[in-house]
Amino acid sequence: MKDKIIDRRFCIAPMLDWTDSYCRGFHRLLTQNAVLYTEMVTTGALIFGDVDRHLRYQATEHPLALQLGGSDPQHLAQCAKLAEDYGYDEVNLNVGCPSDRVQSGLFGACLMADPQRVADCTQAMTEAVAIPVTVKCRIGIDQQDDYEDLQRFVTTVAASGVQTFIVHARKAWLQGLSPKENRDIPPLNYERVYLLKKEFPELEIIINGGITHLDQAEQHLTRVDGVMMGRAAYQSPYLLKQVDQRIFGSDRAIASDAELMEKLYHYAEQHVQNGAQLKYLTRHIVGLFQNRPGARQWRRYLSENAYRQGAGVEVIRAAAAFIPDLSYDTDIIDQTISNTRQ
Repeated sequence: MKDKIIDRRFCIAPMLDWTDSYCRGFHRLLTQNAVLYTEMVTTGALIFGDVDRHLRYQATEHPLALQLGGSDPQHLAQCAKLAEDYGYDEVNLNVGCPSDRVQSGLFGACLMADPQRVADCTQAMTEAVAIPVTVKCRIGIDQQDDYEDLQRFVTTVAASGVQTFIVHARKAWLQGLSPKENRDIPPLNYERVYLLKKEFPELEIIINGGITHLDQAEQHLTRVDGVMMGRAAYQSPYLLKQVDQRIFGSDRAIASDAELMEKLYHYAEQHVQNGAQLKYLTRHIVGLFQNRPGARQWRRYLSENAYRQGAGVEVIRAAAAFIPDLSYDTDIIDQTISNTRQ
């Protein structure tokens, strides 16, 4: 039994090259309650590489889970212990990524063909740490995509002590489709995930795949324990502003756009003062005002100016001038834009 209790009603998916610490810190400005996940980190990167570079994060990111990629029980146990020592709230095993690179390392989605190996890995991990060990998987792979295959996988892995399964409601084709195609082409099958929850009521089942707005999330929550949103949360992060109230029932007032921007300015300023280049943050915020007037100009201004040497928070302030109704002094904004362009 794990001591840590995490409310996973809404999670933001681990996404390679996307959900780095800058991204997660920005998402935390929008939602205090969503569970955040790191990019997948391989066991080799931690055992043979720079541990601190891969595992350091900002204190504000909690609740935070580290996602691991690997298939060696001892290596995974060692890395799970590192995650615990660094203060992560959860460690998650990737059994869903279909990329060729991951397959060549014998981990990711190909592990669904060997449930006992996954169980050996998760048992070693659960024995090594007191934080929860969870699994992110698909509903099937290749020709092993009957419900009975998923049932057998979950039964075997749950016997090792895993209580939480995050299930991407698409099968993965390990041959013939790219990782991008595997996110879109195999059809979604939410009913299979619902059936899994019905058959295993004692397990926590989180649904993932194709969830693009909070209305969908609320609907899923009538059938499963939680939802995990991926690309929509990244590409249109503004929707995260309502997560705490709509999903978690928070009585905190939703921050106004002006309040949000002040938090964002402060966040960016802190990182720049600590030596970070602004472009590493702004690449995660270009979608903030998606589908709103001025969004195109916001994106373009950030993209054209954030990479400049010495760029600071004034770039974000200037970009914000293109978004109506942010309640800023236009004279100050105009002067900021003029100074930035010089």
